[in-house]
Order: sequence, then structure tokens, then C-alpha cells
Amino acid sequence: MTMDFADRVERVEPSATLAISNLASRLRADGVDVVDLSVGEPDFPTPANVVEAGKRAMDEGHTGYAPSNGIPALKEAIAEKLAADGLAYDADEVIVTPGAKQALYETFQALIDGGAGGAGGGSGDEVVLLDPAWVSYEAMAKLAGGALSRVDLSAHGFQLEPALDELAEAVSDDTALLVVNSPSNPSGAVFGDAALAGVRDLAVDHDVTVVSDEIYEAITYGVEPTSLGTLDGMAERTVTVNGFSKAYSMTGWRLGYLAAPADLVAQAGKLHSHSVSSATHFVQHAGVEALRNTDEAVEEMRAAFESRRDMLVELFADHDVDVPVPDGAFYLMLPVDGDDQAWCEAALEEAHVATVPGSAFGTPGFARLSYAASEARLREGVERLAAGDFL
Repeated sequence: MTMDFADRVERVEPSATLAISNLASRLRADGVDVVDLSVGEPDFPTPANVVEAGKRAMDEGHTGYAPSNGIPALKEAIAEKLAADGLAYDADEVIVTPGAKQALYETFQALIDGGAGGAGGGSGDEVVLLDPAWVSYEAMAKLAGGALSRVDLSAHGFQLEPALDELAEAVSDDTALLVVNSPSNPSGAVFGDAALAGVRDLAVDHDVTVVSDEIYEAITYGVEPTSLGTLDGMAERTVTVNGFSKAYSMTGWRLGYLAAPADLVAQAGKLHSHSVSSATHFVQHAGVEALRNTDEAVEEMRAAFESRRDMLVELFADHDVDVPVPDGAFYLMLPVDGDDQAWCEAALEEAHVATVPGSAFGTPGFARLSYAASEARLREGVERLAAGDFL
């Protein structure tokens, strides 16, 4: 029997990040010592008080179905957190999801009408991405049947403000969705208020909905990120997405959320109820603890990432390699010569250092390094790249 697969699925490539990670895993299984700088997973344990809150929730019997959009205590805690950031969302305007990725997926599905074929992977509603863009944005747009338009920020040091004219050329009355990720994966760029004001002006002028992906907002260095939905005119047209994986080192707990106007929550809630049903019940109780009682642990992790960033920038400078200095997240974009996919594969196979090609994010000529690893392993990785003539 030959199966016929849906066009929307065949248009999507597997995650390049996980592909590199899988190759690294195979090498490790063969006994190779791989310095894995490919995956964005904090190397810190989940804070002990959060783990205890999860255990306590299980002991108290919170192991059954949860309310589909989230338990009231967590939705209220999220609304309080957002209010502290200047965002006026009610608890009923929040959907708690199993990971921020699910929140993004539901948003794309709720807002994008699709069609078959087309250069961007579909002939449906237009989605504008800022490159380099996290790999799953493209996949989600294609799965929804959307048509992609991309704006390259690499020539501007990965900053948005110098590229606002280019963004203005990309955004039109036909644009259904614009995705803004600040701090950015993969560049670590944090977009300033002037850049976000430019986004606001275009969104209002063309009546565009904007996704503000703020999953790294707690991890910044010397700058304070602005939440896009706080700008005048943006509350009614912004979907704010965040989660617990990065700031609280809760990747395996799978907990995220979206906050949006009530009409979008109603539509996304349908998708939510017919797909994942709800985020895990006892995990949501751990999420309440994370939001309310982990400021010290979050700051310890943020400070460690900043120290690692500074060390990496200095190590590359010692090898006469100038890298854009990220202001947030825990990624660094390393300029590479030639085919970045081939460079990453060779670096893994020969130097045994795993990175991700920039072309996976829409920006050839770079490799993304994650510094969510110990200083010793980061130093070892740079030494191996230098010894193998990769720098």
C-alpha cells in the first residue's frame, strides 16, 4: 500500500536543530565526545521549589484532567505577571498550553487561511518573518497554508530598526500575521522601542495581527525588553506568547501560554480543546510556583548566561573572529565561510562540535551556537573549532 500524504505536511522540513542534535547523539553513542552547542536547553536543573510544587500537586491528587484553557490559579498568576509588564490581560484572555510552541501553533492555525501551492509554501494568507527566524515559524506558516514573506536583518547586525524600510516594503494590507521574537532565537537581538514603534505603525496602518514571542524575555544583558502589546494601538492586535522552558529551566515540563483578545482566545481555544485538551494538571501548579517564587534562581541563571556570553565573545576575538554581541537569550551567531550547512556538518564530524546552520533560520553564512552549556565545554568547543581550522 502506498500512502498519500497531505501537501501541507510534505511542504515542511524536519527541524534542522533536532537533525544536528540527532547526529550528535549518534556520534556519542559511538563513544565520541561531542561538545553539543546546538540545542537551546538550559543546563541548570529546574529550581527545587518548583519541583517540590509539582510533587506536592501530585500528592494532592492533581493528576486528572485540568480545565482546557488552564487552571484558574495559573491563569491568574500569568495575568498578574503580564500586568507587571504593562499588559492588561484578564485571566480569561489566557490559554495555558503544553509548551509555548503549542501556543504559537494554535495562533497560526486560528489566524491563517491556507491554500495549496505557492512560493511560500502556500497561497493563503501572508505571514511576515524577520530573519533569522526560529525554524518552527516557517513550518507553522506552511502547515496553516500561509504564504511567507521574509525580511533579512543580518546585514543590520540582526537589529530591526535599521531594517524598518525593508519591513515596510514587506508588510501590506494583504499581510495577516507578523511575527516578532525579541529577545531573538537565534540571534539574541533585543529590539529597541524605536523598532517596536515602527512595527506598531505598520500593524495599525495595515490592520495586521502581530505575534510577540517573548519566551526569552527574562534573559537579557544590560537592556530591558519592551513587550509589544504595551504600545498604543497594539493591545487589540497582539498575541503575547511566553512559557516556562527557558527562564525557569523547565523544558521537559512542557508549559507555555498565549494571551490575546477574547475573540482570538475563543477560536484558539477550539483548537486547544480538540487537540491537546489541556496542559498537564500538576505541571500547572508547578507553574504557579515558578511565577511567584523563583526570582533569585532566574537571576542566577541569567547572570551565568551573561558571563558565558562575555567569555565566548572574548575567545572568538582572541582568534580574530568578530561576532555580533547578543543582548539576550543564550545564542550567538558565528560568521562562517562558504556553505554553512556543510560547515556545521564538518565541524561536527571532524571537530566534534555541534552547531546549527544559519540557513535553517533563513540566514546563510552563519552558525548558531548555544551557550546554554558550562564555561568549560564552551571553551573546549572554541578550542576544537580553532584547532580544526574552522575559525
